[in-house]
Amino acid sequence: MKFLHLDPSFTPFGKSIEFNAFVFNGGEPHIKISEKNIGNAITITHRLNSFNDLGLLLVATDALRRMDVKEIKVLIPYFPAARQDRVMVSGEALSVKVYADIINAQNYSEVMVFDPHSEVTSALLDNVNVIQNYEFVKQCLNHIDEEVLLISPDGGALKKIYKVSEYLGGIEVIECSKKRDVKTGKLSGFRVYEEDLKGKHCVIVDDICDGGGTFLGLATALKEKNAGKLGLIVSHGIFSRGFEELKKSFDTVFTTNSFKDVDEDGVVQFPVVK
Repeated sequence: MKFLHLDPSFTPFGKSIEFNAFVFNGGEPHIKISEKNIGNAITITHRLNSFNDLGLLLVATDALRRMDVKEIKVLIPYFPAARQDRVMVSGEALSVKVYADIINAQNYSEVMVFDPHSEVTSALLDNVNVIQNYEFVKQCLNHIDEEVLLISPDGGALKKIYKVSEYLGGIEVIECSKKRDVKTGKLSGFRVYEEDLKGKHCVIVDDICDGGGTFLGLATALKEKNAGKLGLIVSHGIFSRGFEELKKSFDTVFTTNSFKDVDEDGVVQFPVVK
């Protein structure tokens, strides 16, 4: 199988077939695949950070089919809109289904996604192959040379973090919670369901860090319960508000290159696919 890496800085597999991608003046993405004799099986990889990224994936798929490629797989490490997996108030879209329907319409033989936000994403996608975060978390913990506690930031993360713990041999999990105003998105009421963390190294594990408000609020609550060092492991690092505040609270932040490349002191980044 050959590979088409649409993002030149995200090449998780072998060498990409040759192509030229550009955007017309009207804003439409376009592609010209220049390599001939590409065979019948191609895996496309792309980081979907915008609707134009999705558009490039779609036109690339069409171009390959017009070259008589019969089997097309796709790796979408960060599945877009995965957090919008339920309608909270009237007037909202179920955005993850919009993206899933578009992807399903391409009839890919396999859709690989890394650590999706919830099981809704995998339920909506046809021929999905979920890459779990277990090995990624293991890599992160190998950088910490002391006993750790795994911190679940909220109820939504509990199911996944217990599976991670089991995979790693039964590391102790500490449950936490928060409150979110569904109209404003404001966070409050951070709680840690353990009275004394005994100075242990506490590592929060979650799928996405966007602005970081959840983790900053939780860091304060953990310190109030006698946490030692703090670590943060997030599969998808958006980091929309940068790292200044995160680095004040966390000794180390771990992430992958599923969303973007990061070059920052105090942040350790692993490839999403080795």
